[in-house]
Amino acid sequence: MTARIYCPAASATQSAPGAGKSWVLRYDAESARSIEPLMGWTSSSDMKSQIRLTFDTREEAVAYAERNGIPYRVEEPRLSTAKRRIASYSDNFKTTRVGLWTH
Repeated sequence: MTARIYCPAASATQSAPGAGKSWVLRYDAESARSIEPLMGWTSSSDMKSQIRLTFDTREEAVAYAERNGIPYRVEEPRLSTAKRRIASYSDNFKTTRVGLWTH
């Protein structure tokens, strides 16, 4: 069973660049999930898929995997190319406003 080492992206509800400071080691699923017929819940017999370890740096996560003989793959974080445009509410009422005022 291989493990995946990655840096999680920030939540979509956060305005700060935030949560991408720690690295996570998670095991890949060994078996497919199944649907429980009575209630319709999904279940799995794979207990390692519930393990989630966090590390401060990528090197710590890799060292842990190598020390414990865990095959792993590292996924580099994608850099955000979106630029934030800082604007305030008062910009809507400027006399130098470029667009038309529509309501």
